[in-house]
Amino acid sequence: MTELCGILPVLHTPYHDDWTIDYNTLGNEVEFAFAQGADGIVFALASELIRLTGTERKQIAEYLVKAARGRGSVVISVGAESTFGAVENARYAESVGATALMATPPLCTAADEVELTKYYGAILDATSLTLVVQDASSYVGSPLSTDFLTGLFARFGARVAFKPEAAPVGPVITALNTLSKGKVCIYEGSGGAMLAENYRRGITGTMPGTDLVDAIVALWRALEAGDDNKIYALSPIIGAIQALGVGLDGYLIIEKYLLKKRGLFKNTLVRGPVAFELDEAATAELDRLYSILQERLI
Repeated sequence: MTELCGILPVLHTPYHDDWTIDYNTLGNEVEFAFAQGADGIVFALASELIRLTGTERKQIAEYLVKAARGRGSVVISVGAESTFGAVENARYAESVGATALMATPPLCTAADEVELTKYYGAILDATSLTLVVQDASSYVGSPLSTDFLTGLFARFGARVAFKPEAAPVGPVITALNTLSKGKVCIYEGSGGAMLAENYRRGITGTMPGTDLVDAIVALWRALEAGDDNKIYALSPIIGAIQALGVGLDGYLIIEKYLLKKRGLFKNTLVRGPVAFELDEAATAELDRLYSILQERLI
């Protein structure tokens, strides 16, 4: 099993104008992430996973493993609406060289904890990789209880790790650490907005977007060094940027806007239908906040 730690950015999927995947730009995104100090890369919900075809999911997984070239972890999300589909996705990800898996529960079925234990157990039984259990209920799906999460850890041990995102996330992180006696691996997904708090609660790593990965790396290093001046120069601005978005589409649109602003993406296309857009005032505020953040990174 591969140890996952530090900054593991979730990649965004770039498109050509005809909505096909732009692999050249995706490759540049991978290079950017590692150049900024990322410890690995992640293919997950914020990669527009649920808006891709099954064939595209497999092609991207294989591409990312090759593009990483062994420079860090490659985490591939394999969640599906059926246990059969999730198992197939997991086996494929392992076969092409993924170093770890991540899975949300089925999003369209309000399965009870018995069924969800079978779902995650089947994924673990089908592969030899670490599985990050993602509760993405802050924007999709239903919350997973702390008792359920700790029950998975008690049953499967270090094979399972967790990415809790149900609000409020902080107490869940503390509870998982307390109930597992500090043995569980926990990743947060606040995009940096709550990284300072969550770091002090005992997370193993963070999974932000790639748009601000340089700022997240700087914040993480400041947290490791106990540099409060740097922490509180960066954290409030990162949080203000994240607060401009609402829901998954809000994150996607803001992050792709910044990736284009940085010259990494050719456009800001997000496969629709979408439930969020940046208006003129929000765009102007985003530009101001980004400018301030870059100044504080110097």
